[in-house]
Amino acid sequence: MVAWEYALLVRRYQGQGRNFHVSFVWYAPDGSRTDVTAYGDTAIAHLNRVGREGWELVSAAEDVNNVQGSTEVHRYHLKRPLR
Repeated sequence: MVAWEYALLVRRYQGQGRNFHVSFVWYAPDGSRTDVTAYGDTAIAHLNRVGREGWELVSAAEDVNNVQGSTEVHRYHLKRPLR
């Protein structure tokens, strides 16, 4: 039987008018949280980076709130065989 470990990549877009900020946070299997924004400016760049480390995308979810300005949160759930 294969044992898995899981992680989460969260992309947060916050904007108002012409100003916006995009950030990426990595939630590791041990529960730690790391700002990984500096590693790339797109979700694809981050998914390709962790894919090279053996992570596989399991699911993705999006929350959008356009009531006041614009806020988007994308969650990428990943897994890989436990090492």
